[in-house]
Amino acid sequence: MTEYLRIDLDSEKWECRVCDHEIGPATKGYKEGMLVHDRDPREIHPPILDPDKYRYTFCPDPEWVRILEYYCPHCGTMVETEYAIPGHPPLHDMQPDLPVLRAQWAGRGQLAEPVVGPEVLADQGHSH
Repeated sequence: MTEYLRIDLDSEKWECRVCDHEIGPATKGYKEGMLVHDRDPREIHPPILDPDKYRYTFCPDPEWVRILEYYCPHCGTMVETEYAIPGHPPLHDMQPDLPVLRAQWAGRGQLAEPVVGPEVLADQGHSH
């Protein structure tokens, strides 16, 4: 589904692709099973102008925006980041159609070899 998320179609669960941790039901948003860090946007985007001299510093105002980081609760891999309005619930960004996915994958058979990311290839001495 993403670089760090997959769905086990047999159990209908979200899983971390890094550590295989079961995150939660795929019938709900994966963010419900994640650890969340509510970041002050000034940590990510520090002021460009001196805040003692200027009201607007080209830095996001934490009263208007928050940055939410979502982490796998088992291995700590950051899975997603979103900018949101303070007080707004997490954005529901994926709603997979599980019967359609199951039908699509039924015709594909098993993968000949596992899909690996660049960190695994680097460990094996391959360039990318």
